[in-house]
Amino acid sequence: MRFSFVTLFPNLIAPYFQEAILKRAIDNKLLEIETISLRAYSTDKWLKTDDTVTGGGAGMVTTPQPLFDCLSDLRGKSPNARILFMTPCAKRFDARDAKRLAAFEHIAFVCGRYEGFDERAIEAFADEVFSIGDFVLTGGELPAVMICDAIARFVGGTLGNENSAAQESFENAALEAPAFTKPTVFRGRTTPSPLLSGNHKAIESFRSRLSALKTRYFRPDL
Repeated sequence: MRFSFVTLFPNLIAPYFQEAILKRAIDNKLLEIETISLRAYSTDKWLKTDDTVTGGGAGMVTTPQPLFDCLSDLRGKSPNARILFMTPCAKRFDARDAKRLAAFEHIAFVCGRYEGFDERAIEAFADEVFSIGDFVLTGGELPAVMICDAIARFVGGTLGNENSAAQESFENAALEAPAFTKPTVFRGRTTPSPLLSGNHKAIESFRSRLSALKTRYFRPDL
């Protein structure tokens, strides 16, 4: 699966994919990561990509010209690419989106800066628009990397164990049950005895109860 990041700051993207699980998936040709510099598409003498807000207001807005040229080029080279814009003024991304988007062969993230994008670029090119929460960051690179990570986990072979993604939080509208490891007793705190029984059916039932309790306490909205 291919992921493209349209950004003014490619160096913010690359390091995340140089370690751990996603690096292994890239080395195994399961994932492909590319960064596309928006500034390279600017026709301005100084490679400027932003301008003042029309109608007045603080901050700067990414101008349409480099966005239109960049995304037109991307569409021409990859007609089936799913283009996602990152902005706090959008639907909140969730686990269902991650699983659904993993079915696409190519996803392109458009990472905003300043006061965001000229809306005409979103109207012309966005297949979907996502937020990661009700707060504002200095740019869209971090949300894009987070969403990429979430999607990549559903790409076959990325996690190694295919059951890992199926047993996590938000599957079946519930949070994952608390996890424990060795030692059984640590500084006076013990692992729940049902998990030590060796009875897989009893363990599964106990984890289901813990999952329900955890969900009810932390995320009753689910």
